[in-house]
Amino acid sequence: MNNISKIITWKRNILASALVLLTLAVLSFYGVYTNQFYFLKADNYIFPLLTSVHFIYMYVIWFKISEDELPDPKMRNIEYILYVIMIVYLFKIYDSAVVLNSINVFDEHVIPATFKPIATLSLVLYSILPILTLYTFWLRKRYIGIYNFENYNDNLNIWQ
Repeated sequence: MNNISKIITWKRNILASALVLLTLAVLSFYGVYTNQFYFLKADNYIFPLLTSVHFIYMYVIWFKISEDELPDPKMRNIEYILYVIMIVYLFKIYDSAVVLNSINVFDEHVIPATFKPIATLSLVLYSILPILTLYTFWLRKRYIGIYNFENYNDNLNIWQ
């Protein structure tokens, strides 16, 4: 894992996660069957709303590593919320695979030429997202530390 952390540094991981999240947020409004964007459907706003928690967590990680700070309870709570959001990410992988495999069902219908590339891109990005998220958790543990709040006040030294 140390070789991977030399190639994919914490900054690269956060930037790659941000790029994947932004791309998927845009693609959440795109209809692969119709080749159109749908901004008036409320369902399309769920994923971008959930990614806002992910962006907050990445900001906290960036700040804590840059400032060499210890973890705090607010950071832990955001991470726990992100664990629940990971279930949504796994569902989106399944959903994207179902959509991509549905091309055989609609042989008689007119399917846009962009269906297969965009559906494949979505599946790949949704598959990469949990890996990057788990790697971010590992980086948090490595660079910031574990959540140990029993002796949290003992470890604080305000004179440093």
